[in-house]
Amino acid sequence: MAAKKAPAKKVEVAPQQEVVVETPTKKQPTKPSWEIKDRVYYLKGNKSPLTLTIPGKHTKKHSLLYFDPKSGRQREIRYATNQDSPLVDEQKGECTLGHIRFMDGSLKVGKEQKNLQLLLSLYHPLKGKLYDEFNAVEQAEDDLDILLLKNDAVNAARNIDIDQAEAIMRVEIGSEVSKMSSKELKRDLLMFATRNPALFIELANDENVHLRNVAIRAQEAGIVVLSQDQRTFTWGSNGRKLMTVPFDENPYSAMAAYFKTDEGVEVFRSVEKNLD
Repeated sequence: MAAKKAPAKKVEVAPQQEVVVETPTKKQPTKPSWEIKDRVYYLKGNKSPLTLTIPGKHTKKHSLLYFDPKSGRQREIRYATNQDSPLVDEQKGECTLGHIRFMDGSLKVGKEQKNLQLLLSLYHPLKGKLYDEFNAVEQAEDDLDILLLKNDAVNAARNIDIDQAEAIMRVEIGSEVSKMSSKELKRDLLMFATRNPALFIELANDENVHLRNVAIRAQEAGIVVLSQDQRTFTWGSNGRKLMTVPFDENPYSAMAAYFKTDEGVEVFRSVEKNLD
């Protein structure tokens, strides 16, 4: 009699949790869309002629070509009022050409004139050279920079001593500065700092401006004498030669440079004592 087989033991296996691996989907880069809005273009250099017309189509005289980096070829552009694109190879049918005219230095293009906006903003070769598009953010940044520069210039002008004020204003208005009172000098200095802050700061930091002014004052006071041919400086007291002005150089700029030499330092000290 055959022996009975022992029943197989059941092995319990813990239920396996299904793991779902998500494959990240690659996002397609979105192409920037053209913002629909009114745009203003202005001539560079603060130019504001009554009218100025710029080329609106490609001719032998005016090359209106746009280099397309994707295709690697030049594409002709023109302003056609009845076409959606300013690119000639995308225009279809008969074209009605329009004029691109700036009035009093600016040109406002409405949002409905997308083709002209595209031409002026993206394709026209004169953008950045003859004209630019107005950008409120960039304009605000520029205005802020100018305001800060003016503030720095005015603060510096308030703290400048009268001799340096005279030196700076002599560059601006010449010999008339000798006839001005100290209050007139300070007033005109503040006005100059407000009107042209960049030039004011440049002059205030230029040591040669002060040295030039000392040379001019010394000549006006007769401490030194400049020859009629403006080639030689001599002492006013004894006629002894101080220096020869290099050819084709401003005599007072030459003396300012001379004051910075080993020999000229002693002359400068002597001149300043006599001016005091």
